[in-house]
Amino acid sequence: MMEVGVLGDPRAAQALVDYLKSQGINAHLQRAEDGFAVMVNAEQYHRGREEFERFVADPHNKRYLAASWQSGDARVQFKYAGGGSLWRSFVTGGGPLTLTLLALVSLIWVFWNLGYDQLIFSWTHFYPSWELMGEGQWWRFFTPSLIHFSAMHVIFNLLWWWYLGGRIERVRGTGTLAILLLVAGTLPNLAQFAFSGPNFGGLSGVVYALVGYCWISGRLDPRSPLALPPAYVGFLLLWLVLGFLGFMNMANAAHLGGLLVGMAQALIDNRRR
Repeated sequence: MMEVGVLGDPRAAQALVDYLKSQGINAHLQRAEDGFAVMVNAEQYHRGREEFERFVADPHNKRYLAASWQSGDARVQFKYAGGGSLWRSFVTGGGPLTLTLLALVSLIWVFWNLGYDQLIFSWTHFYPSWELMGEGQWWRFFTPSLIHFSAMHVIFNLLWWWYLGGRIERVRGTGTLAILLLVAGTLPNLAQFAFSGPNFGGLSGVVYALVGYCWISGRLDPRSPLALPPAYVGFLLLWLVLGFLGFMNMANAAHLGGLLVGMAQALIDNRRR
C-alpha cells in the first residue's frame, strides 16, 4: 500500500476513502503523525493521488457525501474544527514555494508600512528607462512583483496565490510553479513598463498566469484537479476587462501578459503529459 496524502480531519479522510472505494480504488486509513494517511494499492497510486488532489481542492462536493451514504457510513458534514486543523489545512493547501513567497510578500508589506517604503521601493522598483536595463541589477525585472501599494491589493493577490499556486504546486510540483512564477513575474513586467512606465508593482501578473494555467488545464482535461469553476474564471476575466476599460487603476498589461504566459505554459505542459 502507498500513501497518497494526509488529512487532519478523520471524517473528511473517511469520506475520501469511501469515495475511492466507490471508484474501484482499494483504500483505507492509517494513523499518521499529523493526521490520517489515505493508503491505496501501489498499482492504483496515480489514480488515488489524483482523486486526493481533487478532494483537497473541493472537499465539500456532494460526490463525497453520496459515496459515504452508499457505503453506509455517512458523515453529514465535513468540518475542520479546531485551531490546529485550521492551521494544518492552511499549510497543506500550499507547497514550500507557495508558502515561502506568501511569507516573503507579507514580510515586505509589513516593513513597507513600518516606514521602510522608500528603502524597499528603491531596491525593488523596475528600471526607470530602457537604457538602464543593460547596466546590471537584473533582479529589477522580477522584484516589482513583490511590492504592493494597498492592503486590498496585497490581500487579494496573496489569497489567489495561495489558492491557485498551492493547487498547482500540489498537483504539478514545485518546479512547474517556479517556472510560472519566474516567467510571469518578469515578462509581464516588461509589458507593463512599455505600456505605462516604471511605477507599478504587485503579484497580479503572476496570479493571472496561475488563472490561465488552471483554466486551460481544466479545458483540456475537465477531470483535472486544476480545473476551476467557470464563475471563478469569469470573475477574474471580468476584472481584467474592467481594468482595460478604465474603471480601475491597475497594471492591465501585466495582468494580460500573465494570463497569456499561464495559458501558454498549460498548453506546453499538457502536451508533455
